[in-house]
Amino acid sequence: MAVWARLKARPEEGPDHGGRRRGGRWAAGVSVVVLLLGVGAYALFHKARPYLHGTGCEVSTSVGKMPLDLEQGANAATIAGVAFRERLPERAAVIAYATAIQESHIRNLPGGDRDSVGMFQQRPSQGWGAPHKLRDPVESTTRFFKALVKVKGYLDRDLHDAAQRVQRSADGSAYAQHEDDGKLLAAAFTGREAGTARCWYPPGKRTASRRPEAIRELRRAFGSKLRVSGPGPLGTGAPARPDSWNAVKVTNARAGWAVAAWAVTHAQAYGLTEVRFAGRHWEADAGHDGWTDDKPARADAVIIR
Repeated sequence: MAVWARLKARPEEGPDHGGRRRGGRWAAGVSVVVLLLGVGAYALFHKARPYLHGTGCEVSTSVGKMPLDLEQGANAATIAGVAFRERLPERAAVIAYATAIQESHIRNLPGGDRDSVGMFQQRPSQGWGAPHKLRDPVESTTRFFKALVKVKGYLDRDLHDAAQRVQRSADGSAYAQHEDDGKLLAAAFTGREAGTARCWYPPGKRTASRRPEAIRELRRAFGSKLRVSGPGPLGTGAPARPDSWNAVKVTNARAGWAVAAWAVTHAQAYGLTEVRFAGRHWEADAGHDGWTDDKPARADAVIIR
């Protein structure tokens, strides 16, 4: 009986090599499944990532951040472009931004109070011009700046005072509250702080390439003297091949970043896919990432594809 008891106890007390092998195989199988699930989840996330952020723009400078939608971003870049064309100081752009924020939230409104229209809510009845001209961001900005420079000592005046002498609104003091935001936008869009404006949108919002039209609009904002080169024709109705590009020549980094910001904010409207400048790169497929390193990118020209 004692012998039988010892023999019976051995399988229960000794090592279970078969069970360990089965447990090891089970653990290995679970690890493989977890790994495959992780790889699949990453692949799914990578594929869905362009859709997760929605649509928008953001300005992020040393003094703060400001979210914008695509229209606001494009209009803000246009204001900076016209300021460059007119060779105006940054302070003029700050005044324009504060005014546009107060009047329209930097949107090109089709109407407003009485006969007011456009970004600056200029009134045809007050001599600003025809409504269709005032609904054009380049035209309305140009008219704002031409009126601003006629204000004696506008650079030394309080912002709300200078803006009110242009706008002649009911309450000119309201412009003052937007001065800090105006400074933030001016730092980004006039290029004083490099690569601080970014925009993004999902693949479903992409449009067909109209790069030649984008270049013409860019030159309309910044001035016809802007030198542009590239392999493709730029005439009216010229096709834009996906593999073609244009190089916008610039004389300094600040002008280059202003042009680059314009291209990024107008990318969705004109089907632009890439912008490269001064060691940095933005692409539509990863617009939310903003500007990434691109050492070969030239510092004497903004490449727009």
